[in-house]
Amino acid sequence: MKIALVGATGMVGQRILQEALQRGHQVTAVVRDPSRISERRENMHVVTGDIFDAESIAEAVTGHDVVISAYGPKKGEEETLVQATRSLINGVKRSGVRRLLAVGGAGGLEVAPGVKLVETPEFPDFIKPIALAHQEALEIYLEEEDLNWTNLSPAALIEPGTRTGKYRTGTDQLVTDEQGNSRISAEDYAVAMLDEAENPRFTRKRFTVAY
Repeated sequence: MKIALVGATGMVGQRILQEALQRGHQVTAVVRDPSRISERRENMHVVTGDIFDAESIAEAVTGHDVVISAYGPKKGEEETLVQATRSLINGVKRSGVRRLLAVGGAGGLEVAPGVKLVETPEFPDFIKPIALAHQEALEIYLEEEDLNWTNLSPAALIEPGTRTGKYRTGTDQLVTDEQGNSRISAEDYAVAMLDEAENPRFTRKRFTVAY
């Protein structure tokens, strides 16, 4: 499979890149600054692309089977995620690629009927801006009818760890273990993303993964 990966230099993006290459896919890393990827590997190609420029994205991803976006805004610039999402969708549609998978947020997942994680008292204030931006970005996807998109929300806690190849899935509710914890390693999140790319189960839907 030919995969165009936007945001390949971030914490999650690096692991999606690694997982895709390990599975033998051809990956084009679409980055603003190619110098940030110093290592070149077999089946890997690096091109310049700007997620805020739809034409740039269209040119970079044309000819691929699927686009995966691991884009995440810098702290203090969380609101740019909405603009980036609109531009990304427009660029992918212009390219003719029909499948787009994107990293989402956990804040919009329900922890009780009608109660989202971001609305709970214990949700950290410093994470709220990106959580709310991801919610708004998801609304843009939900209105999209001309593209086969998937939005993958992580667990409440996602951090570098071990690749086990195991995870549980949910849709709009936060997935927790028997102790009430919700966590996933970035490595297993990448496994879930590539599993969905290879065998779509959640087309035009949001889903989530956790242990």
